[in-house]
Amino acid sequence: MEKIDWNKLSFGYQKTNYNTRCYYRDNKWGEIEVTGSEIINMHISATCLHYGQEAFEGLKAFRGKDGRIRVFRWDENAKRLNTSADGIRMANVPQKLFKEMVWKTISLNSEFVPPYGTGAALYIRPLLLGTGAEIGVKPASEYLFMIFVTPVGPYFKEGLKPVNMMISRDYDRAAPLGTGNIKVGGNYAGSLNAIQNAHDQNFTNVVFLDAKEKKYIDECGPANFFAIKDNTYITPKSKSILPSITNKSLITLAEDMGLKVERRKVPVEELGTFEEAGACGTAAVISPIGTIYDPAAKKTYSYYENEPGPVSMELYSRLTSIQLGDTEDKYGWVEFVD
Repeated sequence: MEKIDWNKLSFGYQKTNYNTRCYYRDNKWGEIEVTGSEIINMHISATCLHYGQEAFEGLKAFRGKDGRIRVFRWDENAKRLNTSADGIRMANVPQKLFKEMVWKTISLNSEFVPPYGTGAALYIRPLLLGTGAEIGVKPASEYLFMIFVTPVGPYFKEGLKPVNMMISRDYDRAAPLGTGNIKVGGNYAGSLNAIQNAHDQNFTNVVFLDAKEKKYIDECGPANFFAIKDNTYITPKSKSILPSITNKSLITLAEDMGLKVERRKVPVEELGTFEEAGACGTAAVISPIGTIYDPAAKKTYSYYENEPGPVSMELYSRLTSIQLGDTEDKYGWVEFVD
C-alpha cells in the first residue's frame, strides 16, 4: 500500500485490497466470494445494462480516538437497499448477509480506514445488480450483490464552508410516482445535466423543485435539503425524495436539542424566511448553504455566507462526535468492527 496523505483525500475512488461478492441464483443466495479484482464479468444482455435493474447504498466506517473501527447505522442502509430492490423488482439481500459482507470487506481493508482526526473516513459502497440475461423487459433471475470500500475525504472540497446553489426549473430529478424515493442509478444520471449547468454558472450544486408543480423544494443535487427558522428544523416531505439516513439522524438530534421538527412541503418563497439552510447526506454529512439563486425570479436568498450557522454547526458536531466515538452513542447507531 502506498503512503496516503489522509488530510488531502478527495471524495473519489482509490483502489483497496479486496471486495466481496455474492450471487443470487436458483432463488437463493450463494457463498460470499472475496476478490482483488476491480472488474465485473457479466452477460451482454444483463438487465442492469439494459433496463436499469441496479441499486446501491453508501455508508461509512470511522476510526475513533481509541483506534476502534465504527460503522454508522448500517442496518438502515440494509433496509433501504431492499426498499430499492422492491421498487425495481430485484431479489432482496438478507440483512445478515449484508452485515457479514460489510464487516468482512472492512476487515480485509482495515489499513485503509483513515486515522482519527484527519476528517477522512472509509466509504462503503454496496451494489446490487441484475446480471441475468434478458432481452425482453422483465426482471432478471440472477443478481450480484457486491461491496467495495475506498478511503475518502469530504464530499464538498469546501468542507464545512457554506456553498452557493441555484434552483433548477429546466430539469426534473424524478417523477412524483417514479423512483425518486429509492436509491437507483437512474435518478443520479437524470440529475447530471442540471448539476453540470449549475457548475457552468459557478454554483456548487443545484436545488431541484417538485416535478409536478415546480412550487416546492425537492432535493439538493444528491442530498436532502433542510432549513432552520424559529427554533424549528424543516425538511421537505415528498414521495420523490430519497429518505436520507443522515437527515433521519439529524431530526433525532434536533429534537434532543429542543428544536421542533417539521417534515412538510417547503414552498420556494419560504427560502427568504429561513435563518439557515443546508444539504445533508452520507457523503456530505452536512453542507451549509450560503446562498440560493433563483434564475426565474432573478433573486438570491442569503444565509450564513462565510461560516456555518450555529444550529447547523451544532448538529454537525453532535453527529460526527457520535460517529467518531467522541461522545456517548445513546441511540445505538454505531457498531464496532473489531
